[in-house]
Amino acid sequence: MYKSLKIKVCGMRQQENIEALSALMPDYMGFIFYPKSPRFVGDHLTPEMTRQIPTSIKKTGVFVNLGTQDILKTCERFKLNTVQLHGKESPDQCKAIKNHGLEVIKAFSLKSLDEIDQTTPYEEVCDFFLFDTPTIQHGGSGKKFDWSLLESLPTKKPFFLSGGIEEQDAETLIDNCPVRPFAVDINSRFEIEPGLKDIESIQRFMKTIRQQ
Repeated sequence: MYKSLKIKVCGMRQQENIEALSALMPDYMGFIFYPKSPRFVGDHLTPEMTRQIPTSIKKTGVFVNLGTQDILKTCERFKLNTVQLHGKESPDQCKAIKNHGLEVIKAFSLKSLDEIDQTTPYEEVCDFFLFDTPTIQHGGSGKKFDWSLLESLPTKKPFFLSGGIEEQDAETLIDNCPVRPFAVDINSRFEIEPGLKDIESIQRFMKTIRQQ
């Protein structure tokens, strides 16, 4: 199973950093279009930068409570493949975006087992779920997510596992993870500063994951 574990690196925005990460060929590369995030792409990211990313890497836009048309315009401008919705987006909005041919990831920040059922209305309108640590910043907190909460997940929907994953977690993900994710989403624990990734650390993490 773990031979096919996908890797998403989120919070990219600097050209040289993007080029260096592209050389490692992660499965997904994420760009945050949420102005309150310390990793907000702002004026750093240009369409030219995303066009240079290999087509085998799925370019992913992260949005929080943004209107559908604004999301679609951003996806068109930056030629994004995937939309990650990290706010209170409705199932209808997820469906509308998916109907435009975009892959949709719906993020959930779970505090307890009692909140697991909130995923049910999204079952048929998303390609993937993503589970992260609850935070007012809508992700990127660096705090560990309680993986054991997902042992009672009432769905077969493939999901991304996020929340404070760091280099040292690679072997745990392979040998001792209580759940079976489709992908892992790494971000703040691999940073030199917000929006600037430690490429060598990511390379070591990816090597460990992919050699299994």
